Amino acid sequence: MSDATRIAENARRADIRNRWWLTAPALFILFVAAIGPLLVVLLYSFMLKGDFGDVKYGQFSLDGWFSVFFERDIFDDTVGIAEAHVSILWRSVKLSLITTLLTLFIGFPTAYYISIQEPRRRDLLVFMVTIPFWTNILIRTFAMQEVVRNEGVINTLLVWSGIVDRPIQIMYTDWAIFFGMVYVYLPLMVLPLYASMEKIDFRLVEAGYDLYAGRFQVLRRVIIPLVKPGIVAGSILVFIPSLGAYVTPRVLGGGKNLMLGNLIDLQFGQGKNWPLGSALSITLLVIVTVALLFYVRNASKSGGGHGH
Repeated sequence: MSDATRIAENARRADIRNRWWLTAPALFILFVAAIGPLLVVLLYSFMLKGDFGDVKYGQFSLDGWFSVFFERDIFDDTVGIAEAHVSILWRSVKLSLITTLLTLFIGFPTAYYISIQEPRRRDLLVFMVTIPFWTNILIRTFAMQEVVRNEGVINTLLVWSGIVDRPIQIMYTDWAIFFGMVYVYLPLMVLPLYASMEKIDFRLVEAGYDLYAGRFQVLRRVIIPLVKPGIVAGSILVFIPSLGAYVTPRVLGGGKNLMLGNLIDLQFGQGKNWPLGSALSITLLVIVTVALLFYVRNASKSGGGHGH
């Protein structure tokens, strides 16, 4: 090896070593603030439940994981499906998926309308979309109560129009949670979609019309493929926080219509079953990870096909 090659190799190694030293503080903070607590929760899920909350350290047990989907009868000790947990898990996934689809249905034309406006009006509309982020999510959820309660906006319009004779019960139902989550997470869908639509070369849209394509064909074959990264990003930003939502189901769903986040809080609080709460937390993390992998894989396939 020549001196020049040796010097270049030493310089490269020194550069790599310096980069590691520069990133070490950030990696340490990431481990302490994110990975460390997750490891603690993972360890708690494999421990025995304490008598007054907490866990019995050093006593290995799979009871927490067993109780996620199964339960024992208190009389004959038979094993059955934990219907309450499965129901809550299904409600969480169902409402999150529906919320994602409806925010996409509303957010797509909204983002498209914003993207075709003149620059000054476009900036104003984007600013209006971001205004809800200035308010705490709890305040926004309480505001939604005025829409879904028996004397709220929806029931007032239904009674006034003669569709119903008396107010219908929306508050403390899945419908109330659904309306609340759509309202809270809609900006998270609109902004990524707008970011993708702003980059569209609308000459491609005009070319589609010149080739005698209908509006639906232009939408399906030109616009949607171009903004698919925004659709994927918006779906991730809506689905993940919806799945772990706590405030909105707690306020609008009451104590009966729980979601996974509320169930986890219940186990760490009133239930005093930290291993089960930890196992449910890791279950939520696994579901989120699977959803992320699905979206990323779908996006990478779409990107590869578009490149060809």
